[in-house]
Amino acid sequence: MQDARCTQHATRNTQHESPTSNLQPPTSNPLLVLVGPTAVGKTALSLHLAAALGSEIVSADSRLFYRGMDIGTAKPTLEERARVRHHLIDIAAPDETVGLAEFQALAYSAIGDVHARGRLPLLVGGTGQYVRAVVEGWSIPHVPPDPVLRASLEAQAREEGALALHAQLARLDPDAAQRLDPHNVRRVIRALEVCLITGQPVSQQQCKCPPAYCVLQVGLTMERVALYARVDRRIEAMLAAGLEGEVRRLVEAGYGWELPAMSGLGYVQFRPYFEGLATLEEVVVEIKRATRRFIRRQYNWFRLSDPAIRWFDVATTTPEEIDRAVSVWLAAATTERAGHA
Repeated sequence: MQDARCTQHATRNTQHESPTSNLQPPTSNPLLVLVGPTAVGKTALSLHLAAALGSEIVSADSRLFYRGMDIGTAKPTLEERARVRHHLIDIAAPDETVGLAEFQALAYSAIGDVHARGRLPLLVGGTGQYVRAVVEGWSIPHVPPDPVLRASLEAQAREEGALALHAQLARLDPDAAQRLDPHNVRRVIRALEVCLITGQPVSQQQCKCPPAYCVLQVGLTMERVALYARVDRRIEAMLAAGLEGEVRRLVEAGYGWELPAMSGLGYVQFRPYFEGLATLEEVVVEIKRATRRFIRRQYNWFRLSDPAIRWFDVATTTPEEIDRAVSVWLAAATTERAGHA
């Protein structure tokens, strides 16, 4: 059975529960975290848990930041957001950038606001870097972008390919390279930028100071073939819901393919189709292929062997079972905090 973790900012130590209880003595504000790969069912379960526990959802999905990008990101609907209060969705235009440090500050602020209202914050997302930056309290290097260096690296990526750029990062910072998707050129360039400007690997500059939350991380998983089949069905549903039109409207509004938002999964794959270089069927195949690759990277961030995450197989577990497990943890957290008051 996986454990919950309760971190105390004052001592910067992590306590581990006994293997038989799945609980530990919490002394700080509770934070429930829901993670897992794309299409596994995080949105549906987060809505169920929020209704059952009186939670507010704080999104840790970098794809949900951008207004007008709804279908391709599987963003919660307006009706779902009316049922449960959500934070950090639709906070930027597609030509704006929400960096990791900015997201971390916004997330801490949102979580604090939820706690101040006496409610339970539920951090939900499949972007591992963003989740861990909050839960582990990363100290993120504040290195301003260098336009000249960035343009040079972007040109190198175009000429030599994404894998060559990732190989350069692997030589300078193997730990960062292992965590980053080789095909995510934007993030590889940012890591290289920090390395080259500071002369130090970015991974060595990301020290950790866990915030004063009592954290339970719940992970959703399912057998990989079944998950890929679910992904295929969801992509087909997105197309039926008007994904092509959504991407076309963004392009016609002047949002270029080089933007971080437009280079994302489900959007950039349309570029060759709009430029007359590919068929729609080829676009669909590429989105499905890229999504499988993305899922593999997500499992590198959220490892099934990670003792900080309590995993549930959605094929064999009901939402009510997860609800009960979380309720037991929350009851213990509430009792312990009252005892320390």
